[in-house]
Amino acid sequence: MSLPGAVQFLTRVPIRLPRAATARAIVPWFPVVGAAVGAVVGLVAIGLDRVLAPFPAAAVGVLAGVTITGAFHEDGFADSADAIAGGATRERRLEILRDSRLGTYGTAAVCGSIVLRVAAVTSLLDAGWKTTIAACVAAHAIARVAGVVLMVTVAPAEPDGLGAAFAREVSARRAGATTAVAVAIGAAATGWWVGPFAVATAAAILLVAVLARRSFGGVNGDLLGAAEQVAEIAVLLTASGLAVHQVWWA
Repeated sequence: MSLPGAVQFLTRVPIRLPRAATARAIVPWFPVVGAAVGAVVGLVAIGLDRVLAPFPAAAVGVLAGVTITGAFHEDGFADSADAIAGGATRERRLEILRDSRLGTYGTAAVCGSIVLRVAAVTSLLDAGWKTTIAACVAAHAIARVAGVVLMVTVAPAEPDGLGAAFAREVSARRAGATTAVAVAIGAAATGWWVGPFAVATAAAILLVAVLARRSFGGVNGDLLGAAEQVAEIAVLLTASGLAVHQVWWA
C-alpha cells in the first residue's frame, strides 16, 4: 500500500519516493487523499465565511482544492469535453484528446464545473459548518472512486496511455476495496446520507461510461479525470439540495 504514492499522483504536494509506486498500490488510497482535499476545501471556505460573504468564501475554498490537485481532474474533464463536442468521428475525438491545447468546449466545461461547485458550497455554508465539512469530505472521497470503477468496467479506448496502464494493474477486487474505503469515509462524515451520495456517484459513472463507449469505444486517462469531476459535482449538488430543503442535518 502506498499513501505517499497516492498523494504524489493526485496532488502537487512535494513528496519524494525511493521508487515509483504502482497503480495497484496507490489506488486504494485515492478516497483518503480525496477526503483530505475535501477537508481543506471545507475548512478554507468555513474560515473565510467569517470575514467574507459566502460566495467568495466558497470560491476560494473550491480553488484551494484545484490548486492542491494541480487541476489534475479538471484537465481531463476539459480535454474530454473538447473531444466529445468537437469531434465528428472516433478517430478525430481521440486526436483531440491527445492535443494538449484547450478549446472552447473544454474551457466552458471547466468554468461550468467550478461555478457549480462554488454554488453548491455556498449553499452548504448557509446550512452550517458541520454540513459544509461533511459534504466536502464525502464528495471528494467518493468522487475519487468514479475513475477507478471505470477502469475495471469499461475497456480502454487505446492499448497505451495512462488509462490502459492503470486498467491492466487494477483488479475488480481492488476497485471494490477502494469503493468500500470511499463509502466508509462518506458514512463516517455524513452517516446514512452516504446512500444518496453513492447513488449520485453511480449515476455520474454511468453517464461517463455511456459517453466514453459511444464517443471513443472505451476510456482513457482524461475520461477517468472527467468521471471524478462529474461525480464530485453530482455529490455536492445532492448535498446542497438536501441541506437547502433542510432534509439533511445541519
